[in-house]
Amino acid sequence: MERGRIRELLEDLKTGRIDIPSALDALRSLPYEDLGFAKIDTHRELRTGFPEVVFCQSKTTEQVTEIIERISSRNGFVMATRASREVYEAVRKSRADAVYHESARILVIGETRRKTRDNTILVVTAGTSDQLVAEEAAVTAEIMGNRVERLYDVGVAGVHRLLDSREKLFSASVIVVVAGMEGALASLIGGMVDKPVIAVPTSVGYGASFSGLAALLSMLNCCAPGMVVVNIDNGFGAGYFASTVNRLGEER
Repeated sequence: MERGRIRELLEDLKTGRIDIPSALDALRSLPYEDLGFAKIDTHRELRTGFPEVVFCQSKTTEQVTEIIERISSRNGFVMATRASREVYEAVRKSRADAVYHESARILVIGETRRKTRDNTILVVTAGTSDQLVAEEAAVTAEIMGNRVERLYDVGVAGVHRLLDSREKLFSASVIVVVAGMEGALASLIGGMVDKPVIAVPTSVGYGASFSGLAALLSMLNCCAPGMVVVNIDNGFGAGYFASTVNRLGEER
């Protein structure tokens, strides 16, 4: 069905029955590829500017490898999040060009066509324990064509560490703040800078942190303006959103 519809659109373009903008609109609504256990969104890049990203968690290794193979065969690029080393080893058997960012649990095949931007995204953590989520955000933003800097372990328990690096805060275009426990770092930074702050609560902390719920509620109740909050441990979502904001900032 999909290929037949594409052929029809091409024929309509040749004969002048449809113009290019109308053809692009039609392509945006073309169907997905049904694998039985998954429906691959084959035109997400056309609609949103970035291809569908594979979420590996809770999928079998066989399911992930087939999804990755199908996506890569279409556009040569695949990004997979929450990928284990087992998944990477399985993918590498058929795709020697697969790259595994273990600190971020992200697997990549190929390169995006996005140019590197001059504006900087700064990823900040309250503690070393938050780095796993922070790296997911940082590597996601880098894959999407952004210049990324890192500022780790500068939480409010020793706020002088943050203040010593305040020039990094002031020079960044977008800031991602990753914090567990009470999540206070995001509020502090949000009140210091004049740029978008994306807060990421993590599940790091003792019992009363409720696996990140305490940090999430603190960030949602932040009184500092100009801050948004993503879900607990959602480094990918924060990196993706930071990239979107950064791109719009450069375009203007």
